[in-house]
Amino acid sequence: MTRYSACNAHKRYSIFTWVDEPGSLGSCVRVEDGQSKFREYMKVIPPGSHIAVETVGNWYWMVEEMEKAGHIPFLTNEGKAKAMMGQINKTDKLDARGLALLLRNGTLPSIWIPPGKLRDERELPRARMSLVRMRTTIKNRILATLTKYAIKIDEVSDICGGTGRKILADRLQELPPHTHHCVAKQLELLDRVEEQIRESERQIKAVVRETPAMQLLTTVPGVGMNLAVVIAMEVGDVNRFSGPEKLASYAGTVPRVKASRGKIFQGPFVLM
Repeated sequence: MTRYSACNAHKRYSIFTWVDEPGSLGSCVRVEDGQSKFREYMKVIPPGSHIAVETVGNWYWMVEEMEKAGHIPFLTNEGKAKAMMGQINKTDKLDARGLALLLRNGTLPSIWIPPGKLRDERELPRARMSLVRMRTTIKNRILATLTKYAIKIDEVSDICGGTGRKILADRLQELPPHTHHCVAKQLELLDRVEEQIRESERQIKAVVRETPAMQLLTTVPGVGMNLAVVIAMEVGDVNRFSGPEKLASYAGTVPRVKASRGKIFQGPFVLM
């Protein structure tokens, strides 16, 4: 008999409960924070249990512990699940029981859980994107400083490139001493970030296998291999989407629509 469990997870503790196929509810158990205690409780649950996990920022390790123990985790879309429960009162125990019942009824709004290997490899392009944003911030800071003192370098499109840096080195002498010092330090930091980006790209190339899907993505205007890797790894198996409209919704390119009495409001793009 399949046992349907639910984990209402918080930073310091998790509330577990279960329901069996006939619909009998089990008692709620509080598991304190810590991987060791969580791992111990995974051994108490009957092998092969289906477990609904309420989405929290630290779900990776929870899902891994469940998978190692032979259970089947289901990552829950928290907002949709709360709406489907329709509960007036809200407690950790009620939330856990509601998730277990939705899972047992086959109506749990769940989110795709990437395989462990993909979850790990995804961090490589995500780290690179973070470094690229950092590089952009530093460049913008330098440009803003130059603008304050009316220093324009129109000879090149990128003042932080090879030729641009040579010109910039001469023009920095026009800055006040302390401002000059700050920009020089920012340029040093920029060099380090650039090296980290190159190292990230080398690591991605060594670890991530180039797939036909990635090659196909590079045929889209504006999509190079770095972006193709990001798209392919974030989407995962495209066959899990029933159609292009589902993929567009997953990618957050579908605007929220509110229409009433002839008035239509299209809000910000949201991830469905």
